[in-house]
Order: sequence, then C-alpha cells, then structure tokens
Amino acid sequence: MMKIPFSPPDITDEEIDEVVDTLQSGWITTGPKTKKFENMITKFCMSERTVCLDSCTSALEMTLRILGVKKGDEVIVPAYTYTATASAVCHVGARPVLIDCMPNSVQMDYDRLPDYINSKTKVIIPVDLGGVPCDYDKVFEIVEREKAKFIPETPIQEAFGRIIVLADAAHSIGAKRGLARVGTLADFTAFSFHAVKNLTTGEGGAVTWRKHEGLDSDELYKQYMLLSLHGQSKDALAKTQLGSWEYDIIGTYFKCNMTDIMASIGIVQLKRLPEMLKKRKKIIEYYNKELASQGGISVLQHFSEKDRILSSGHLYLVKLMWQDEEYRNKVIERMAGYGVATNVHYKPLPMMTAYKRMGYTIDDFPNAFEMYKNEITLPLYSKLTDEQAQYVIENFKKATRD
Repeated sequence: MMKIPFSPPDITDEEIDEVVDTLQSGWITTGPKTKKFENMITKFCMSERTVCLDSCTSALEMTLRILGVKKGDEVIVPAYTYTATASAVCHVGARPVLIDCMPNSVQMDYDRLPDYINSKTKVIIPVDLGGVPCDYDKVFEIVEREKAKFIPETPIQEAFGRIIVLADAAHSIGAKRGLARVGTLADFTAFSFHAVKNLTTGEGGAVTWRKHEGLDSDELYKQYMLLSLHGQSKDALAKTQLGSWEYDIIGTYFKCNMTDIMASIGIVQLKRLPEMLKKRKKIIEYYNKELASQGGISVLQHFSEKDRILSSGHLYLVKLMWQDEEYRNKVIERMAGYGVATNVHYKPLPMMTAYKRMGYTIDDFPNAFEMYKNEITLPLYSKLTDEQAQYVIENFKKATRD
C-alpha cells in the first residue's frame, strides 16, 4: 500500500544550498536576500512594488492598517474561506461582513455584492480559492458603480476615491486572468508562502500593489517597513553600518518581517515556480480526464480558454454531488485506509465558534454550506508522481463506488 501525503513541500538541493549560503554569510534576518526576493516577485508579477512579511495574514493586516481601516469600518469577505481572511479584519478592529458564494461555486456572489456595500465599507477582499483568480473586472465594475457610497477618511482612501480591492491570493501565485498575473489584478494582493503552498518559504507571505495616481510607492514601502519592525526608523541591516547605530521609534507597531533564511528558500522556489506549475497542471488534467465519466462528481475548473483563466492549481476540489457530510467523511476515512491523505476546503466561517459569536449563522449562507457539505480535496502537488496520481484516482473511485 502506498502512503500519499496531502501536500508536502517541493524542496531540492538548490534551496538547501541557498539557505546554507545565507547561514554562512553572517546575515540571517531581514537583509539582502529578502530585498532580492521582493524584487524578483515584483518582476514576476509585474507589480509596482512588493513587501515580504512573515505570513499572508500579516500582509492582509498591515495593508488594512496602511489603508486606515479601523473600528467602525466594514470589510466584505467571503463566508467560504479560511479564517485568516476575516481575522485580519478583526485584528484592526473593523467588522468582517460575510457574503455567501454563488451557487455551485467557491467564489463570492458578485450579483449580491452591491447589497453589502454601504458608507462604512472600506475594502473588499475576494479570495482566489484553490488558485483560481476571482472575477476582478466584475468586482471593480461594482466598486465604480457604488463609489457614491464611499466616504474616505484618510489620505490614501481619498487617493482611491472608492472601495479598495485587496486580493487574498494565498493560493494563487503564478495564476493569470487574461494577460495579467495575480499580483496586479487587484489594488493590493496578499500572497502566502506557507509550507503547503505552491511556493514556500516555510512560513511567510508578501503584498504587492499596482501603480495608482496619488500613491507614493516609496512612502508606502516605508510604511510597511515601519509597521513590520516595531516602528523602527532603520532596519537591522542599516543599523549595523559603522556609526549608524542610532534610530527612532516612530510608533508602537508590530513584528512581522521576513528573514533572509526564509527569502533564500523563496528565491529558488520562484525560479522553479513555472516548472512546478506545469507539473500541477499535468496532474489536474489527468484527474479531470479520469473523473470525467464518474457520475455524481463535480470538480473545480482550473482552466478556461473562454474566460482566459489560468489557475495556479493549488487545490483539487471535488464535490460529491447529492451527498451529505456523513458520506463525505466516510470517503475521507476510506481514502485514509488506502493510505491517501485528503482534506476539506473549507468549513464556512459561520460554522466556526468565533463567527457564531459575531452573530453569524450558517442558515444565512446556504450556498456556502452546499459547497462544504460534500466537498473533498485530493492530493495535488508538484512532487506527486504519475504512479501516485494513478493510485489516488483508482482509490478515490473505489472509495466513492458504494
């Protein structure tokens, strides 16, 4: 019997050598490797600028803080997502406004989005779940249409003059919609480099942004640096320069910087990303072909020539149509018995205690519950061999036969 883990990292000797080089350099915290990684991401995404941080959650939170989102404000987030999307909103004191997904979809209900916008709405956070980019054109169309409701309260909000779109792209680095890569589809984009992601730095994340009139990118970058390092006016590397020990604390801020050790892994991972994405695409195409004739199965569509969508292929979501939670959980147990690890993406936020305490109930999010109740996620990663992929599908067919 094979043992197939759910999502192990794809690490080669090249990443190890780069980390060793950093360890031997005498500089392991935020420094030249982190700056190099930031520049590489900017070039890869064709964004205006990039800041690397310790997680996608920090990227979301620090962006909300820079945008001036605060207590009394509202931020619209999908109900069908991981808690990090909404918890970042709570961290700044604002209220996450949960919106249901479209029927038979993991993306927010764009048609209902205008109903959730009011004078308190400052930001919308679409989520590229599974690696499939959201319809940002539609989001921006709605934002422009509803801009009369927007009340700016900070200079950066005045510069936009409308609700700001912050993409939760934790799953979608390398994905495209049309000719544009994720990283430039929204005003700001937050990435995750967690251990299970397509590109990993162990932990870690980044935020990119687009050029916008009235936005000073150098000043914006400086604000991220202050927020992520205790409000310190000089980073650790600058302080080590001869005679440059003195610094100021501009504010009592946070500690969420990326280290050069993490960036070393990311530098190599980003070089390898196009090839790793090709491997994921190949596996998705094989899974799709094998499951095409399987009755009662619906899969997340990762690629669409019509809509010009190219997914990063982060997760392979399968719906066991017309089944319930009990059946789905039995399939997960059967797969485990065959040595195959599977998962569920996601249990909707209104089903979680923290969000129930905010007054949310899953009864108000029927589409999210319908997606969740019979969803199962199969192993999908660049190290998965053809033989292993065949083993996964054969046993999935067996597990869903009864």
